[in-house]
Amino acid sequence: MSRLRVHNVTVSLDGFMAGPDQSLDHPLGVGGGALHEWVFATRTGYRMLGLDGGSDGVDEDYAAQGEVGIGATIMGRHMFGPVRGPWHTPTWSESDQPWNGWWGADPPFHHPVFVLTHHPRPSVEMAGGTTFYFVTGGIRDALDQAGAAAGDLDVRLGGGAATIAEYLRAGLVDYLHLVIAPVLLGSGERLLDGGVADGYTCSRMVGSTDVTHVELVRSADRS
Repeated sequence: MSRLRVHNVTVSLDGFMAGPDQSLDHPLGVGGGALHEWVFATRTGYRMLGLDGGSDGVDEDYAAQGEVGIGATIMGRHMFGPVRGPWHTPTWSESDQPWNGWWGADPPFHHPVFVLTHHPRPSVEMAGGTTFYFVTGGIRDALDQAGAAAGDLDVRLGGGAATIAEYLRAGLVDYLHLVIAPVLLGSGERLLDGGVADGYTCSRMVGSTDVTHVELVRSADRS
């Protein structure tokens, strides 16, 4: 049976996963990009950018783990792109072209991706083996579809904050790798408000020179 895993989710010291005023120019909110500087310094981060090099060590170990044994991904609509409301209505652009995600023609997933939305849309097949499926039936429906697509592999929950929090509140996340960055954002989108960590225990905490890595697992009495 597939596990639902969350990897490389980074929050600020004051608990924000994204900064304020999300926009096309600031997809992670103003200042939110600083949360992820640690991962783009690693060898895995360099590969994501099509570059050679990058650092080894504990940060690289964690960054790489998020790619191992994953057969499908779930994400919220805000993580997929900036368009709100019905899909035919662009809100951040004058273009009438359909929005197919932040990642260009060849997204980095290379497996099925299930996007939570309130607005139906046909699936979108991209280069490199990525196909986006748009799920209107809620978080459990998305998890069922992703688990079936993943087969013997696990499902990765990509975010954003509201989507991860909803799965945590439902007790559906099996493993959460949380990263704490030495950044203060002041406002934005929090991850762990409202008791979303109830039923989870810390199995490991380790620091690098840049961030602190925390592993949370679902308690046995909640499974």
